[in-house]
Amino acid sequence: MTQPAKAKRGIPAKSDFTEWYPFMVEAAELVDKRYPIKGMDVWRPYGWKTMRLIDDVTHGEMERTEHEEVRFPLLIPENLLEKENVLVARLQRAREEGVNPDELRDEEEDAGFKKEVYWVKHAGDNDLDVPMFLRPTSETAIYTLFPLWIRSHADLPLKTYQIVNTFRYETKQTRSFIRVREIHFFEAHTAHIDEDCASRQIEEDLEIVRRIMDALCLPVLMAKRPVWDTFPGAWYTIGIDVVMPNGRTLQVASCHHYRDQWAKAFDIKYEGENGEFEYCHQTTYGMSERLLGAVVGMHGDDSGLIMPPRIAPIQAIVIPVLKKGSEQLVVDEARALLAELKDAGIRCRIDERDLRPGQKYYDWEIKGVPLRLELGTRDIENATVFAAKRTGGKTPLPRNDIISSVKLQLAEVEAELKSRASMHMEGRVKPLPKLIQSETGWSLEEDLEEGIVHEIAFDGSDADAEVIERTTGLSFLGDAVEQYTEERPCAVTRKPTKRRVWLARTY
Repeated sequence: MTQPAKAKRGIPAKSDFTEWYPFMVEAAELVDKRYPIKGMDVWRPYGWKTMRLIDDVTHGEMERTEHEEVRFPLLIPENLLEKENVLVARLQRAREEGVNPDELRDEEEDAGFKKEVYWVKHAGDNDLDVPMFLRPTSETAIYTLFPLWIRSHADLPLKTYQIVNTFRYETKQTRSFIRVREIHFFEAHTAHIDEDCASRQIEEDLEIVRRIMDALCLPVLMAKRPVWDTFPGAWYTIGIDVVMPNGRTLQVASCHHYRDQWAKAFDIKYEGENGEFEYCHQTTYGMSERLLGAVVGMHGDDSGLIMPPRIAPIQAIVIPVLKKGSEQLVVDEARALLAELKDAGIRCRIDERDLRPGQKYYDWEIKGVPLRLELGTRDIENATVFAAKRTGGKTPLPRNDIISSVKLQLAEVEAELKSRASMHMEGRVKPLPKLIQSETGWSLEEDLEEGIVHEIAFDGSDADAEVIERTTGLSFLGDAVEQYTEERPCAVTRKPTKRRVWLARTY
């Protein structure tokens, strides 16, 4: 348990997010960063329980949408990586045929994950005949088996998923949950009879995202990534971003439509009703522990975390407030209350430590427990339980209706978190100042405000997009899934368009 002194003294102000965030993930006992491999944090029980509860929400959505869980090996042979790299390189060349090469900013980068993988080349004292690598993601592994699982149209759609660890050698500055080298990763892989069916799967994926984010009380931006930021090997990518407290966006999920590109590379075919063999069309949908990073960042405050009730390891903490001479009475009543809450399915705990109540309050505040329930002799006499919401507000609850009352309090915490998060995002998304072209180039009519996600109407080329990025110093998130309802002039070309594009500083 974190010492009470740390809970109020020494916490950086959340306004200093770069200091607050790394402090909080350790002070709240989510992870321990002292493991001797950079970017590979140790999950502590409280953090791991939170992540598992997020996984439970995900499992529920997968069951609801009839995805089936699989588990593929961690190791992948080298030849499959080469197969992926050849595919990705071919697709990138195809893109270049339709786009001026001068407009491509990643043409010199190696395709795929080759630069990021961890290699395994020895087993004991023996060199492996075929070197292997730790999965950075699982397309190459899963699609090796798909041709054996899919024979006819009756086998489709095939909807699979797994929650596993992936490994990428991240060379940038690591941050717990946000940028790590061992990633707690969710990935769904599907196969369909044609492009339209795969497109409908993407629509279903976006609805799944909305439902999961609702449980986490996180509003998001959904945008079709520009061509240079599309996942290698994808026809298109939709990124899902959370606007963090400092205004930077954090991609927490992504959906990829592959068409039949991977199917052709891995020979994934099905026999149609006419007896002809056709290539499948495929999609993927991925999320990671960044979800928890977004929860920490969005919902915390100067006193600690605030856990959304649906993923809080402890939804309510019961604290006996002892008075000399009635200690046992209060403890017995508190334990009875705890048992009743547990029987009702509420995740709760009792704090019987020999500490002053105020010290206990600080500890549970920093961990973000949504509801604190205090019980003393006066509460027992009045047949009430005193409740304090982590979002603010205190009230006595009737003891004889405690279950429904506690559930109502938790619902109020969830509603308040959603309201705060929505207000935050609304306040962070603003129109981009007018772009002005002169003989010396492009400029902005006004200086950019720090910590803002800007939106524009845009119907220009990739070259125009690059001009905007260079002028603003912001990155294109891409086309918003929800366009403008009426046409507006493009920020560069002035042509009328309904396309809404977001620009931001990103993690």
